[in-house]
Amino acid sequence: MNKRLYIAGFGVVAVVLSLLPIDNIPAIAKLVNAGTEIANNILHQPKVNLNLVAQQKQVQKDAQGKEVVTWKALDEKTLVKPADVIRFTVTGKNEGNKAAKNLAFTQKVAQGMVYSLNSATASGATITYSIDRGKTFVPSPTVKVTLANGKVEERPAPAEAYTHVRWSFAQELAPNTSVQAAYLVKVR
Repeated sequence: MNKRLYIAGFGVVAVVLSLLPIDNIPAIAKLVNAGTEIANNILHQPKVNLNLVAQQKQVQKDAQGKEVVTWKALDEKTLVKPADVIRFTVTGKNEGNKAAKNLAFTQKVAQGMVYSLNSATASGATITYSIDRGKTFVPSPTVKVTLANGKVEERPAPAEAYTHVRWSFAQELAPNTSVQAAYLVKVR
């Protein structure tokens, strides 16, 4: 019997406390308002959807013998062979109601592919690269090379060392707008 009174008493105290005004608004109303505010913030967050497209480079000659480059979309039936060039294009579209800030895309260089040096592009982005499986990113990766005389030098990393490409956008991505980034790889 005492336990019931204790629980009932605790319930009454909780109801009374929740009705006490805080800043002239009952505490329970504050909680409801906070929940509504949180829900509205979630609904109005930037929602950036990413789309990745892979295309295979096609080179043909026109009637004058001049090479013409076109890009064919890859699908599950497309066969690629060593030395084929593939272009990956990442499109990020803000489908939310707020601008997306500090937007960055990171793409892994797929196994069996070699990054084509200086091929990464994106308007308004800072491009950095990783040669350590995405742990660190720098604009110009270098490796240490031991020369025949034993001296160690830092040299630009070879294309085979690149594991990731990252695009960081300084500008906010407004709602209903998109950005695009691309890079080339060669099939090993």
